[in-house]
Amino acid sequence: MTTLLSVEGVSKNYGALTVTDNITFTVPQGATLGILGPNGAGKTTLFNLIAGDVRQDKGRIVFGASDVSAMAPHKRCRQGIGRSYQIPQPYNAMTVLENCLVAASFGGGLTEQDAGARSVDVLARTGLLKKANQLAGGLALLDRKRLELARALSTGPRLLLLDEIAGGLTEYEAKSLVEQIMVIKEQGVTMVWIEHVVHALLAVADTLMVLNFGAKLAEGEPAAVMNDPQVQRVYMGMQT
Repeated sequence: MTTLLSVEGVSKNYGALTVTDNITFTVPQGATLGILGPNGAGKTTLFNLIAGDVRQDKGRIVFGASDVSAMAPHKRCRQGIGRSYQIPQPYNAMTVLENCLVAASFGGGLTEQDAGARSVDVLARTGLLKKANQLAGGLALLDRKRLELARALSTGPRLLLLDEIAGGLTEYEAKSLVEQIMVIKEQGVTMVWIEHVVHALLAVADTLMVLNFGAKLAEGEPAAVMNDPQVQRVYMGMQT
């Protein structure tokens, strides 16, 4: 399988605090990597490093055939790295459609006509088309999560970074969102997904990686990782 993302020995420190410690992994084209870890494990920092919001102190990040380690976030987005945020960050005073238009135009670099076509398509795929003209600030949590997903998709990503997109949802709402994410996966989008809702992650992920104190604790086939005694002790609080 062709590798789309390579994270090679990446570390990030804030003074004496090591937030990301020599992390190495690859994500094949079309695959989904799920990331688990307790709060403070360095998961979101890792996303910030991949997206370019934070610069690593050591190591490098390769996307496709390009070393993007020193590339600005907006240029990485144009290369095909899209992301959602744990706390949805829509433009509240804009409509749902306008939020997607901004992402498609500036994140995806599309013309006005093409941005409109992509935005309508994405809203249909995420179940938001009927709410296209509603203000984003008035959406309930599930629809805010859907809009966060829609905005990321509107940039036309080859790699989609999902940061706890199921967090805070009811079981029924999470199931609905997972079904939409499965469709996105089937359409060939490569994903890296941080999530605390484990059953949602296990429904989609091909591989799991567990972080603890900024370091990689385990990586591999999901069932094997979840049965790892260290993972059960650190992440699930089980005595082994």
